[in-house]
Amino acid sequence: MAEDLRVERHGDVAHVVLDRPEKRNAFDDELAGRMAAAFRELAKDTDLRAVVLAGEGKAFCAGGDLAWMRRVAAYSMDENLADARGFQEAFEAIDRHPVPVIARVQGAAMGGGAGLVAAVDIAIAAEETAFAFPEVRLGLVPGVIAPYVLRAIGARAARHLFVTGERFNAAEALHLGLVHRVVPLAELDHAVDAVLASIRMGGPQGVRAAKQLVLDVEATTGDAQQDVARRAIATARGSEDGREGTTAFLEHRRPRWQEPQA
Repeated sequence: MAEDLRVERHGDVAHVVLDRPEKRNAFDDELAGRMAAAFRELAKDTDLRAVVLAGEGKAFCAGGDLAWMRRVAAYSMDENLADARGFQEAFEAIDRHPVPVIARVQGAAMGGGAGLVAAVDIAIAAEETAFAFPEVRLGLVPGVIAPYVLRAIGARAARHLFVTGERFNAAEALHLGLVHRVVPLAELDHAVDAVLASIRMGGPQGVRAAKQLVLDVEATTGDAQQDVARRAIATARGSEDGREGTTAFLEHRRPRWQEPQA
């Protein structure tokens, strides 16, 4: 993996780390492509339980790299569409990753950085973190990230934040639903570890199925949505995890996935 993106494996958890601290982890088209490739590769790992997305240094992600922004300003419409598609692939790879993705957020999450926070499954932020969607102040719009942000905070809040570009703090991000928990910076790693411990309490396949259920229900409506829900529980009941978990509960013991590893 290139120097500006690290992928590290710690047991059953992968850490994907934006590693451009001198640029506050701002990303360009190349870094977006590497992120998409990294998450697609991790999706093949059937032993993986979770992924932690983090930024090296003082900021999680400051949004778009200035050199890249200067370059794309001269692109044609077709070139800009292709560039946007490359960013979409990175966000889709995170959103649709088969295991939970947790954002460890500190310092700043601006523009596309805040979009990354919206795209993950669980986001934990340090108290001093600043957020914004400042694209309008450059005459732009937060286009690629809009579906994820609207899903996280709703259209009403997005209208306010998208058209003003105002900064907001971690407490407001929690209130809006952009992040799930806010803690002091010194407790950030502990808070991430606590979420990972909770994920490990669930059956490995059950956790994957639960995330996929949300994606599938979101993508359907009406009777089709109910069919998705029925099929999900019917499949889970007959699965290895479902049978083991139910049997363990009835036998007053831990399911096998909660047993200490040798």
